[in-house]
Amino acid sequence: MSERGDRVERRPRRRPGAAAAAEPAADRARGYRHLTNPFEPLKVFSDDQVAAIHEAALTILENQGMRVLLPEARQRYAAGGASVDEASQMVRFDRGLVAASLATTPREFVLHAKDPEWHLPIGGRNVVFAPTSGPPNIMDSARGRRAGSFEDFCNIMKLTQSFDVLHCLGGGVEPQDVPIQFRHLETTRAMLLLTDKVPLVYARGAGQIADNFELIRIAYGLTAEEFRSRPYACCVINTNSPLQLDIPMADGIMNFAAAGQPSIITPFTLAGAMAPVTIAGALTLAHAEALAGLVLAQIVRPGAPIIYGSFTSNVDMRSGSPAFGTPEYAKSSFGAGQLARHIGLPWRSSNATASNAPDAQAAYESQMSLWGALMGGCNFMLHAAGWLESGLSTSYEKFLLDVEMLQMFAETFQPVAASAADLALDAVAEVGPSGHFFGCAHTMERYRTAFYAPLVSDWRNFGQWTEAGSHTATERASGLWRDTLARYTPPVRDPAVVEALDAYVARRTAEGGAPPVS
Repeated sequence: MSERGDRVERRPRRRPGAAAAAEPAADRARGYRHLTNPFEPLKVFSDDQVAAIHEAALTILENQGMRVLLPEARQRYAAGGASVDEASQMVRFDRGLVAASLATTPREFVLHAKDPEWHLPIGGRNVVFAPTSGPPNIMDSARGRRAGSFEDFCNIMKLTQSFDVLHCLGGGVEPQDVPIQFRHLETTRAMLLLTDKVPLVYARGAGQIADNFELIRIAYGLTAEEFRSRPYACCVINTNSPLQLDIPMADGIMNFAAAGQPSIITPFTLAGAMAPVTIAGALTLAHAEALAGLVLAQIVRPGAPIIYGSFTSNVDMRSGSPAFGTPEYAKSSFGAGQLARHIGLPWRSSNATASNAPDAQAAYESQMSLWGALMGGCNFMLHAAGWLESGLSTSYEKFLLDVEMLQMFAETFQPVAASAADLALDAVAEVGPSGHFFGCAHTMERYRTAFYAPLVSDWRNFGQWTEAGSHTATERASGLWRDTLARYTPPVRDPAVVEALDAYVARRTAEGGAPPVS
């Protein structure tokens, strides 16, 4: 494959008819590093309806506004031209301010890694996959569900490094055995030493953000000005729907914008709970909240990169529990993609499921989520691998099952050849009526690279599958993640850089770290 993803280097297949158990895709290295989506995005709204949703969101911002809990953020809004009521903490926005902010927000940008091979173009038809981020629990078939540990966090980083279809890092799982004031130091150092992919870090206060930026700067050998000159890391900003921006999130928008690093501004709206019960109403509210965050970033630094995030789904109206991978989730994704394109911004979506186990429900809900996002034109897919239990757990087995699905989408994105040789007239003539194509020249020249070779799927017949132990896909995934970790090799790092990272973490730990703000 070229560095721009023109085609995929497929792993050689066994001869036709041979029994071939699923094997880890280590030989797929460099196959999926740069993906573009060739398909026209699906639409759930007409262009007029999209414009009406945008106008309705502007009406919300103009008439009701957004409650902003951080005083400094309200001061920035006021200085930038918004109307601020200090008594109610409400910030209101006229249409001109929103339009001016959209005009300075980049339509596309590049996230830069230490290794240029892992630079990530964001926007257009580019597609970036990042693993799950933030669940407090970890799960596997042997040990069950438990609190996430630093070992688990490192394992998720190693798995992410091992598959080229995962392009950017996520938070993996919360390592609850590391005190919260030191957690960002240990996790960011682990990201930078265990992987060579772009880090995603959290916005949990200016102190933690400054530490994360400094660790990245040390690892990449950048001056402070070089770091601020282009994007090297991203974070997720969640509004508190409906219509509130809390202290750490407002602080995160401002600090990331000031440093020239992108925020993925993502209202988390569940229709029927913290958003109107209709898809159009929920998307209108989410759109208004995303625009409010975007305005703050552009006030702080015009031109600050932003990814328009969406996470709109519905709830189970019988229990109030969130539901994911539903038809409503898919249609909300199509609509959110249309709104992102309406304002000309890159769009983030997610691979989500409400299933409590890596079972059939997890697979079909994730597949529905993936179709909604990718066929809706998603540019940045967070929670692409490992998400389970509505985001409360990361699952090792689900991670491998998701990687299989991501690779299948990556193959679906590849162009289909239709040259004269591909039309196979000679093969049809050679085989003739009632023959088969297994052994003809056309097949023998191509069979090793003709089809996608699965990671988890087992395509053997029932007898062969039974003789091999009758393992389910989840059982095969359990063996695969363990095998992948056993084969993991860390990227080469300059000992001086490792020493500098360790010294910074040791110093900041001795100083007490940085407690998160709330």
